[in-house]
Amino acid sequence: MRQFTFIILFMFVSSLLLASPLLAADSSSIQAQVSQQAPVAPDIDKVVEKKEVSLFVKCVFEAVGTFILILLGCGVVACVLLEKSKGAGGGWITITLAWGLAVMCGVLVAGPYSGAHLNPALSVGLAVAGKFPWAFVVPYIIAQMIGGILGGVAVYVFYKDHFDVTEDKGIKLGVFCTSPAIRNYRRNLVCEVLGTFVLVLVILFMSESGNTPEVGLGSIGAIPVAFLIVVIGMSLGGTTGYAINPARDLGPRIAHAICPIKDKGSNDWEYSWVPIIGPMLGAITAAIVYWIIIGIM
Repeated sequence: MRQFTFIILFMFVSSLLLASPLLAADSSSIQAQVSQQAPVAPDIDKVVEKKEVSLFVKCVFEAVGTFILILLGCGVVACVLLEKSKGAGGGWITITLAWGLAVMCGVLVAGPYSGAHLNPALSVGLAVAGKFPWAFVVPYIIAQMIGGILGGVAVYVFYKDHFDVTEDKGIKLGVFCTSPAIRNYRRNLVCEVLGTFVLVLVILFMSESGNTPEVGLGSIGAIPVAFLIVVIGMSLGGTTGYAINPARDLGPRIAHAICPIKDKGSNDWEYSWVPIIGPMLGAITAAIVYWIIIGIM
């Protein structure tokens, strides 16, 4: 019953947000009268468009956006899995919904400045598709990794007492990074490839309308991004935990390795290559398929 309540609440909030342009249109006449009597604050989007955003600033926002993504995303896993948490037992639906909202929050922060890639695989895929400069790829990836590590550390600091009372070493690791339900490296790799393929292909086609000057998660809007992540998690997340993002997995995995977590176990480096190589291959494949379809059209 709790899980269905989360779904209804998520859909209700999303409906309100999607309906907000209509409400704004109805009140346009009132706003016009008010604007004649009061000074208007500068539109942040216009400010960003007028002033060229440097690569350094883009990278700062990639790091901040990824930090928020990991703090909230890994945070919900900690909330659901760790002992004596008020959210314990929330279940898979709670995790997938919160991950979608976590990505949405990261996009809202970084979108106007960097395009909100928040994902090394996405940066590579967009570069292969010709929608992102190759010269920016490595700086973006470095920024995303920094944000991922710091986000993982922040989750540990926040839930430190709960880590202390949780005995299961696998659960502690699972807060930070993914692991397969059934360990079959080739099958696990295919799952990560396919999940990331869907993510990048949808972003490429939905960004065709040119919603923002930067191409990335921000180009399709925060709400559609949230739904995209949620549906990938609900549909394709059961096998590997749907990393679909090297920074989402490797960054927090490094945080698990360096944080002084009480009685922690292995970092499972043996599996760590799957959520790195898989998403990269999926993103590149999506970019190639995108160009083939565009070429046919």
